[in-house]
Amino acid sequence: MRLFRKVTVEIVFGVMMLPLLPAQTWTADNGNGTFTNPLFYDEFSDPDLIRVGADFYLTGTTMHSMPGLPILHSRDLVNWNFVAYALDRLDLSPAYRLEDGKQIYGQGIWAPSFRYHNGSFYIFSNVNGQTTQVFRASKPAGPWTRTGMKRAFHDLSVLFDDDGKVYVVWGYRGIKLAELNEALDDVVPGTEREIIPETAGMGEGCHLYKVKGKYYITSAWYAGEMRMAAARADRIEGPYEVNLAISKGEDFGLAEGFRLGPGKEPPYAIIPPNKQERGRVSLHQGGIVNTQSGEWWGFSMMDYNSVGRLVALSPVTWKDGWPYFGLPGNLGRTPRTSVKPQTGIASKPFAPYERNDDFADSKLKPIWQWSHVPDDSHWSLTERPGYLRLHSLPAASLWLARNTLTQRAIGPRSIPTVVLDAGGMKPGDVAGLALVSLPYAWVGVKRETNGLVLTQFNEQTGHSERVPLTQSRVWLRANCDFLTEKANFSYSLDGKSLRSLGNEFTTVFQLRTFQGVRYGLFSYNSQGLQGGVADFDSIEVAEPNPHGLMRPIPYGQSITLSAHGRNTVLVATGERLTQAGEGGSSFKILDRGLGRVALGLGNRFVSVQDSHSVILRSGRPKDTETFQWMETPTGELVLMSLSTHRFLRIDPATGFIDADSPGPKSDYSDGDRFDWSAESSASAR
Repeated sequence: MRLFRKVTVEIVFGVMMLPLLPAQTWTADNGNGTFTNPLFYDEFSDPDLIRVGADFYLTGTTMHSMPGLPILHSRDLVNWNFVAYALDRLDLSPAYRLEDGKQIYGQGIWAPSFRYHNGSFYIFSNVNGQTTQVFRASKPAGPWTRTGMKRAFHDLSVLFDDDGKVYVVWGYRGIKLAELNEALDDVVPGTEREIIPETAGMGEGCHLYKVKGKYYITSAWYAGEMRMAAARADRIEGPYEVNLAISKGEDFGLAEGFRLGPGKEPPYAIIPPNKQERGRVSLHQGGIVNTQSGEWWGFSMMDYNSVGRLVALSPVTWKDGWPYFGLPGNLGRTPRTSVKPQTGIASKPFAPYERNDDFADSKLKPIWQWSHVPDDSHWSLTERPGYLRLHSLPAASLWLARNTLTQRAIGPRSIPTVVLDAGGMKPGDVAGLALVSLPYAWVGVKRETNGLVLTQFNEQTGHSERVPLTQSRVWLRANCDFLTEKANFSYSLDGKSLRSLGNEFTTVFQLRTFQGVRYGLFSYNSQGLQGGVADFDSIEVAEPNPHGLMRPIPYGQSITLSAHGRNTVLVATGERLTQAGEGGSSFKILDRGLGRVALGLGNRFVSVQDSHSVILRSGRPKDTETFQWMETPTGELVLMSLSTHRFLRIDPATGFIDADSPGPKSDYSDGDRFDWSAESSASAR
């Protein structure tokens, strides 16, 4: 093994000793019967999810990345394993191959509809400038075949109905319906019609279902405040009744981060973060699925800033015939932490992908995707066993470099480290580790006339930081924090000491590629030549926060609670809780199972009443004295009452504590975020 194995961090004369890079990766399963959203902390946009017997299958958008349309499998809706890609490559023109200066960033495969019928799996997917493509397989692992339909259906969803007919819905705001022919390649003449007008409040990203004889369509609204709308009808043709929001306002308290503004060339206009409650990162596009036990669950994506669009799993509460995301008393809002679905399967926590790679296998791991269609004659895992070899091809920049191998960046923080041997590079060659997005940045090696040069390049500023290199082997690192959206680059010459290179880089959410930041291994020749080779020995991706809690629940300990961002603490005053500038009460944390707690003060417990008011009550804790302990994405504590399914908060007007908050706000204005500190020798008082 050629990977770092030093277990301490030491600062000596400005040089950081490299720590052990753990193999842990984000898993939503908390291992205690609960899970924490997102399901994956890396991009999985436009999800569609189906159940076949006791098995669940999931796919989503992959745009210009090849292979595409990943198939994931689960037995519990929380832990997923990779099965296959439905599409090895989509090669429809030179632009798909990054030839002739053309590209398809932000195009390709998107918005798939995943279905199963009579022993066959189907994926219907959009392709820019092409007709809708249909993928078929008798089993999820494939092989998958692809055929084109006779026309394109924007953000379609397909339903195999009970009477043997097959229907498709599609569109933006104005929703259309048609019956598909037996070949599934065109509509049956005379069946196309608009079933929901543009003014009704539906969006795009349709998901069509039949539940207990009724037809349901979910859709995503993204103009202004993002939300999920739904429509229902007794007959497939309608008339449809529209519910404007079965899910609305749920961003888990995550504020809108950096956004790419107008302009096609750097320096780009970058819009700074906006903490106002605008609903621009709220859960929106998705659908519903039921378990064998009869539970219903919702799945949807949110624009999780520069790490990309992430998938969340939501308990569904049916009310008045509508499938609301959320729990009774707080409909439309998804808890970040929930009890796992009842599927009859007890799975240990695991993740669909292994991110570390020493390139010792004969084929690439499933985590990897090429940017555009690769040139297979110019990369190899066998020419130098144990290395990924990239032969450089002519390109004006990273953006147009062929055979860039990528994997999705993962949050909330991750640190990819790559070992590169630049000994085979020729003049004009550039190779290294990139943060692929707009703007992009990279750290790598250039072969110039006089030798090798370590380089860190920032596309936004156009600036390069350079250090002469006297050896061919080098360690390259990017330290990425997707909560602050800042990244720093560094290098090592011995795998032990680390030196920074270049200035801090801002990662940005953008829809030019319809993807989040990706970690890319690249090699190209800037002089218009076919150059030499870059040999990548390994990549390790460290994740400092791979679990749903950044800090474990302090069971059995006494803690003080303070209002986040304020100089106040929670204090017991008679039978009520209020805030004070000092002298916070000490709460004993009692384990109530499933990641839930009771907050004890002597023989009394914090209790939530039907009116959402909070008092101190004596006696054994019940649901009214139980709270789901969870964190916001940025790590503050929020406490959801098990009796109201709303959150404890300090009322800004009265200073008293209530349990009526639907969830943390991105502008931090509602007082439901808390900081806590354990008191090693304190006793409840």
